[in-house]
Amino acid sequence: MALSAHQKEIKDEFIRVRGVWGDAWESILVLDPDYLLAYLNFSAVPWRQNHLDDKVKEFIYIAVDSAATHLYSPGIRQHIKAALAAGATREEIMEVLECTSTLGIHAMNVGVPVLLEVLIERGDRVGPAELDEYQEKVKADFTANRGYWNPTWDEMLEVDPRLFEAYTEFSSVPWKHGHLSPMVKELIYIAFDTSATHLYKVGLKLHIENALGYGATPQQILEVMEIASVIGIHSVTMAAPILLQELAATTPGAHA
Repeated sequence: MALSAHQKEIKDEFIRVRGVWGDAWESILVLDPDYLLAYLNFSAVPWRQNHLDDKVKEFIYIAVDSAATHLYSPGIRQHIKAALAAGATREEIMEVLECTSTLGIHAMNVGVPVLLEVLIERGDRVGPAELDEYQEKVKADFTANRGYWNPTWDEMLEVDPRLFEAYTEFSSVPWKHGHLSPMVKELIYIAFDTSATHLYKVGLKLHIENALGYGATPQQILEVMEIASVIGIHSVTMAAPILLQELAATTPGAHA
């Protein structure tokens, strides 16, 4: 299908601002060019304000797209490619993925307090117990490796110290390697905690506090949230090509 002058103008502007193009964007352009233009203006805000450098912005996209709650493989590939083009190293991108993989521990962050609440209601628990020597060592190791302690970890450490010790080792790997700055790592945690597919408020607040402590500005944190806020477009990037295919199948030649 030949593009109109209006569609060509939008496509050229999209490529100029975002630096990418593909079949999904072409499908949206064919179906509703004004919608694509509105999305471009929405998604371009962090690229026009530039509180984060381009490489870090790509890290945020990678974190949001690769999070276990989203797993949007076209975006992962696109933004890994863009991050490499922006000068990212293999080690830096791997560290983004390692930080993002810690999302799964939130099953424990959410689940353990509920378990203990039920046990208290049943009369099977009277309150927190003092930490023993082993638990205190695990707490010290986490604090040393991750650079903070927060009461959100207290109950997990108390009732399941073996799991918490293993999680400390697992989550500390990117902190020991140190290919990304502590501030950037905290921005990555913010990205997947604030994402619409996760919305983990407890972790979000914790990592905002940590990021500010490492020198992040409110504008940089807002830019992380701006990037995360555009993932709703994946409803359309996944479905628009299918819509065109099905339209073509039902009305041959009408949308070629």
